[in-house]
Amino acid sequence: MSQERKPEFKTSWGGERRRVYGPTDVPPEAAAAEAPGQYPFTRGIHESGHRSRLWTMRQYAGFGSAAETNKRYRFLLEQGQTGLSVAFDLPTQMGHDPDAPIARGEVGKVGVSIAALEDMADLFEGIPLDRVSTSMTINATAAILLALYVAVGRRQGVAADRLSGTTQNDILKEYIARGTYIFPPGPSMRLVTDVFAWCKDAVPRWNTISISGYHMREAGCTAVQEVAFTLANAVAYVEAARAAGLAVDAFAPQLSFFFNAHNDLIEEVAKFRAARRLWARLMRDRFGARDPRSQMLRFHVQTAGSMLTAQQPENNIVRVTVQALAGILGGCQSLHTNSMDEALALPTERAVRIALRTQQVLAYESGVADTVDPLGGSFTVERLTREIEEAAEAYIKTIDDLGGSVAAIGYMQREIQDAAYRWQREVEDKTRIVVGVNEFVTDDPPPGNLFQLDAGIGNALAERLARLRRTRDADRARRALDALEAGARGRANLMPLLVEAVESSVTLGEICGRLRDVFGVHQPSVTF
Repeated sequence: MSQERKPEFKTSWGGERRRVYGPTDVPPEAAAAEAPGQYPFTRGIHESGHRSRLWTMRQYAGFGSAAETNKRYRFLLEQGQTGLSVAFDLPTQMGHDPDAPIARGEVGKVGVSIAALEDMADLFEGIPLDRVSTSMTINATAAILLALYVAVGRRQGVAADRLSGTTQNDILKEYIARGTYIFPPGPSMRLVTDVFAWCKDAVPRWNTISISGYHMREAGCTAVQEVAFTLANAVAYVEAARAAGLAVDAFAPQLSFFFNAHNDLIEEVAKFRAARRLWARLMRDRFGARDPRSQMLRFHVQTAGSMLTAQQPENNIVRVTVQALAGILGGCQSLHTNSMDEALALPTERAVRIALRTQQVLAYESGVADTVDPLGGSFTVERLTREIEEAAEAYIKTIDDLGGSVAAIGYMQREIQDAAYRWQREVEDKTRIVVGVNEFVTDDPPPGNLFQLDAGIGNALAERLARLRRTRDADRARRALDALEAGARGRANLMPLLVEAVESSVTLGEICGRLRDVFGVHQPSVTF
């Protein structure tokens, strides 16, 4: 390949990337003049940034049975990981037990299978829940998994008010980009706000939602769309919570966000800064939030799975390093770094350790954590921060005009599809180079030491579940399910009923079955 570059220097949303930026690109009120830890938090939500406390190193993991995944968690904690992040299999995400016919062939494949309290207890065996924070990437069944986590805490003697962590609990992006929804939007939003209301007093250290741009970016959206659609969804959740009678400053401090980190280092740093600034203004000016914690955008970053390549997988170590650096320079509160072999299979222990070591080298050897917002004041970064904020704000106005995020699901889907198409055309036309894919290609065979999942895991877990149903107190389980159904038909907060159900050995699939009877199942509209 010639080293001469094709003359297309654009942002991910198609904007101009100038040859050079200067003082005229930075407005007088530029964030460089702001103090970190002060509204509107462009330069970070903490005055000391990462100087006094590093981000949480939270590697996403889950596969097979709970007992198998527990071994991976212990390994990661021994390697210096500082927080847990649970990946659930598709049946768990979609509300099916491992013995359900629809779950056949999917049990334990892309995450851990959790169907009952005993599974959750196995997942955290030997891990004291009052000494570790746990993030659970789960949405349609988030309230049930939170109930299971609280119940396991009780078994360990850890009160709910001592638990810390996050449930993703972001159902809107499932309708928009990912597809693991169960119920229609109305009852789904009720479950979300029930979690908000219950955790306010019962689990005050818990982040009740992680409003996610990550999956929309994985589906192909631009940096601007990621900020805009994520914050538009957040607006919908705040409005739903207020409609349910919650005061904004009572629940907003427990909101958190989840963003993607892509390859364009400078653009990604600007994206995180713009998101913080825009959210602070939305919360203060639109919703009247007065508590500074309500105005702070706290976020987790995961490096971009869609940017990993099956070709030359070692190159992914470099990609992940650049992406992780963007998250750190952008001021993230926690970070997951993908493993080099994840485009091919679940990651091996060796690959997971390299991914974690990437964070540790950046934290302890690179110096990037020593200064708050070290790129603040850069003409390029400040200009891109403003451009992303303004473009995202325009998108949010469009979504508002359409009636909000629920009404604008189809619009956001089309925008993401168009952006994904443009990106793919750029790769095919070679105006966007992907090393090892459309240039610098080799004929290396794929690595042979990939992770192998036990093929019999589905049958084993189905048999375990059958034993649970035979040995549990059947009357208590039935009463708990009847109470849950009655609560769902009424207006009761469902969280206490869910905790009682899981402590009565009711399974996730049984709970979702009753809720399907009451709420129905979402049927997406198809447009051409």
